[in-house]
Amino acid sequence: MMDSRSVVWAYYDAFNRADWSAMLEMVAEDVIHDINQGGREVGKAKFRSFLGHMERCYQEQLEDIVVLSDLSGQRLAAEFVVIGRYLQTDGSFPPASGQEYRLAAGAFLSVSEGRIDRVATVYNVKDWLRQVEASA
Repeated sequence: MMDSRSVVWAYYDAFNRADWSAMLEMVAEDVIHDINQGGREVGKAKFRSFLGHMERCYQEQLEDIVVLSDLSGQRLAAEFVVIGRYLQTDGSFPPASGQEYRLAAGAFLSVSEGRIDRVATVYNVKDWLRQVEASA
């Protein structure tokens, strides 16, 4: 079994490869997903649906990833830069036209029995909106 930091690194490596199946393998069946400035979803099926939505609307890569953990290795944090392109209009957000953006972001995660069982990603949505609207 991989240690917790390796699990998180593998998760973000899969993200950067757009390998959603590999990402889903890294999360627990009852994963808790706290969506940035949104609600909480529970379960791998809802997380799969979220990834599908993100794939339709955004193309993203993470750079400068740093992973930190507590002494137990069960609670972790990651900091990274999101390099993205807005592909398809997402709900009430501004219309998408391929706008590019660059955001500082982070996540809080917990790992149990070799799987991520909680992930909460955080970024400044006002900064994202400013960038998307400025390049529309």
